[in-house]
Amino acid sequence: MSALNTIAEPSSDEPRQWLTLVERKKVLAVVHTITYAKRLLDVLSLLEADFRLQVVFTTPPHVFGDEVPRFLQQLGSPVLPWAEATRMTFDLAVAAGPRGVEQVQAPLITMPHGANYLKRLPGMSDAGVAGLRRRDLMPGGKPPAAVVVPHHADLRELGRHCPEALQLAHVIGDPAHDRITASLPQRTAYRRALGLADGERLVLAVSTWGPHSFFGRFEMLLPRMVGELPSGRFRTAILVHPNVWSGHGPWQVRTWLAWCSRLGVSVVPPEADWRSVLIAADYIVGDHGSVTLYGTLTGVPILLTGSPEPEINPGSPAATLAVTAPALSPAHPLPEQLDYAAAEYRPEEYAAIAGRITSEPGRFYRNMRRLMYRLMGLGQPAHEPRVIPLPEPPTLRTWSSDRGEASA
Repeated sequence: MSALNTIAEPSSDEPRQWLTLVERKKVLAVVHTITYAKRLLDVLSLLEADFRLQVVFTTPPHVFGDEVPRFLQQLGSPVLPWAEATRMTFDLAVAAGPRGVEQVQAPLITMPHGANYLKRLPGMSDAGVAGLRRRDLMPGGKPPAAVVVPHHADLRELGRHCPEALQLAHVIGDPAHDRITASLPQRTAYRRALGLADGERLVLAVSTWGPHSFFGRFEMLLPRMVGELPSGRFRTAILVHPNVWSGHGPWQVRTWLAWCSRLGVSVVPPEADWRSVLIAADYIVGDHGSVTLYGTLTGVPILLTGSPEPEINPGSPAATLAVTAPALSPAHPLPEQLDYAAAEYRPEEYAAIAGRITSEPGRFYRNMRRLMYRLMGLGQPAHEPRVIPLPEPPTLRTWSSDRGEASA
């Protein structure tokens, strides 16, 4: 009898002989992509050590979902086939994306999978802000039990884009924001774990996905990062959105980046936790994606590789960052530009941008646990949920093919 069979509602009493804990509340995690999976793992950590619950995962069809089954398998979790999951009833479901969730039979909590609501989707029949369109908030016309938003200002956006979802909205916060801020005191430990020497500066190249992302310009910009940043003074790491890896295939992405990996540049794999690497960085070179915005929490200079105005929600903190951070120039040496970004860095300006990520700083876990248990009809565990600092990352050398130092 497999683990999956122990979750399903049995047609007779016979399968129950294989169960040790029976009559548990059943929680379904709806995982479309690796990005969504990482966000949901933060949420599901709130259910740890509660023997009243059984959590299972399912993977709806998604264009960027090919790597999800392997990722979940490494967690050691039961994974229900989507067709089976949609025939069952659960006591709670959580999802960080909208596709197909109207088929789930459970009180459903939906939430954003990145920082705030940054991106517009221009040129589409249902153009709008990703995550705030009616189809995102009420897929199939079916309202969820709760819509989680990170900031009180998002309620105004929600009222404009999908007013019928406003009564379902709960201002809960942002889990990545809270894990990053709780982990900032561990920066020295993360740098030591990454293998950075005293005085060595880590430049983190960050890309979202899509034609206007940093990755779309890697062919032009990466040679500069490799050739202009002297070994011994700088180390370089590349963090590419999991959708790039899924859309083009891991083999292809590694092949494209093989030359810089052989020169000692570290290519962070999509399954790795990027947040400790972000905290360890001395400079962030990024685009209009969520990770660049989370970089405003770390107190280091940011250089922007591009800010495609049609793709940025003008009401988002990404729009403010686009006119605050200096833009990478093709006409000047990269070390000079990093020095300029450091000299022009104004902590108060970036703190104001970071403050727009969530209006519930440090309170996501408390707020989210209260909402989840209320929907399940259970009392919360009698302890304060802890925001645990991120674990130490592996050394940067594990993510570069030569396992050695960059060449001069």
